[in-house]
Amino acid sequence: MSYYLGVDVGTTTTRAIVYDQNARKIQEASQTYPLYRQADGMAEQEPQQLVDAVIDVINQAVDAAGVSQSDLTAVGFSSSNQSVILLDKRYQPLSRVITWADTRAARVAKRVQQSLTAQPLYSRTGTPVHPMSPLIKLMWLQEEHPALMTKAAHIGDVKSFLFNQLFGCFKVDISIASSTGMFNITKSEWDSEALKMAKISADQLPQVVNATAQQVGLLPAMASRLHLPANIPFIFGAYDGAMTNIGVGATAEDTVAITIGSSAGVRVITDHPVIDPEQRLFCYCLDEGKWVVGGPLNNGGAVFDWAVRHMVDTNAVRNSGGDQFGVANSVIAETPVGAHGLIFHPFLGGERAPLWDANARGSFSGLTPLHTRADMLRSVMEGITMNIATVFQVLCELVGRPKSVTATGGFSRSLVWRQMLADVLNTKVKVPQHFAAATLGVAAMAMKSTGLIDKAATVANHDMTVEEYQPQVAAVDIYQQVLPIFTQLEGFLAPSYQSLAALQERLSHYQE
Repeated sequence: MSYYLGVDVGTTTTRAIVYDQNARKIQEASQTYPLYRQADGMAEQEPQQLVDAVIDVINQAVDAAGVSQSDLTAVGFSSSNQSVILLDKRYQPLSRVITWADTRAARVAKRVQQSLTAQPLYSRTGTPVHPMSPLIKLMWLQEEHPALMTKAAHIGDVKSFLFNQLFGCFKVDISIASSTGMFNITKSEWDSEALKMAKISADQLPQVVNATAQQVGLLPAMASRLHLPANIPFIFGAYDGAMTNIGVGATAEDTVAITIGSSAGVRVITDHPVIDPEQRLFCYCLDEGKWVVGGPLNNGGAVFDWAVRHMVDTNAVRNSGGDQFGVANSVIAETPVGAHGLIFHPFLGGERAPLWDANARGSFSGLTPLHTRADMLRSVMEGITMNIATVFQVLCELVGRPKSVTATGGFSRSLVWRQMLADVLNTKVKVPQHFAAATLGVAAMAMKSTGLIDKAATVANHDMTVEEYQPQVAAVDIYQQVLPIFTQLEGFLAPSYQSLAALQERLSHYQE
């Protein structure tokens, strides 16, 4: 029996899972670390904590699995995308990792969005202009920290930094490169115009490799710390969203993967680039004539967590003998579909797709004296789901309506939310149970790279339990009435977001 290790490096958690050659999970380990938010808009990781977490979870998973080193075939690697880390000549950190969630470059993003360069830049790179884009982050760093940028001999990301620490190479997979806003997705090379905007050269950036590319030869210091064969190949894989598609078998244009965790994402894999004339979706290279098209959303389960903390009655929790989330889900299940006409826009953390506006703000619309906290709770869950539906609709418009939707993430703990997703999308939704899709996706890439399978999509046949949710006619009818109003209100409110954000910033200074 051969065994494969899937490693996924996330924003606050790194996870490693050992799979056998039939894609069955044998053992797993995970480790969390802080996300540093010491200034407005900051969202950074400490580089050494990432290195230590990767080593620890690999060792814990391998040791717990009881697999002999000779049976370990390869390690597949996944990470979050759109991160930036500045490195010196010896590839040592000059900065923390500036993660995708960092929005301090909002001012620069707004300026570029309003310029004549935005549309051609998007058409070449497939990356909408937004403060989370590494291109925009680098432009911001050039303006705010020019001395630091002068010292930066190399500019990396989570994955290229970790591979350099492990192997002494400076490489990154094509999907991570493609999400930087500096990679030409038709020419498959760094985009010269984008590099001029960032005031950097291609020589400062990692070498771009395919998803199935292998790296062997762990540095002696790393080989001594890892419970792995020194010559085991590490496969570069792709960013976590793309790997989730592969893990759940959503590898064709008629199959959409939706993830709803703290944030959310809607993605489809295509065999050609798909550029949205309105710049609402991203289009990243994936591997060997494949692209991943979709939209990431800032506001998923984290917004629901906020609502539960502030709207669930503590006495109700005490009387139920359960917890806040159990009470919230019971209340939502008992509240009529449509929340008596109350509409919630969930933009508590700005928004990426489809707005790409870091200043976007949340709102309740349609409040009357008859509305209750129960209505507000339901409208929050419905608002998050309808926001996801707006991205889903754009995908349907550009790629075609899918035959299948598979949804994963923390939202799946809520039965009412699973059904709501099917009702709002008016599509059958499949929900795998107890499933870490990104790690399975990179394990599949490792299997493909080492010749065990011909296509990574083969893992779609692995043994997993899936529950299906069919749209309910009565609920669909109501949501088909609500969704156009949700979108219309979004259009009315959008012009006020920048003024609201500026007002909130001024008022926060008064309060200090």
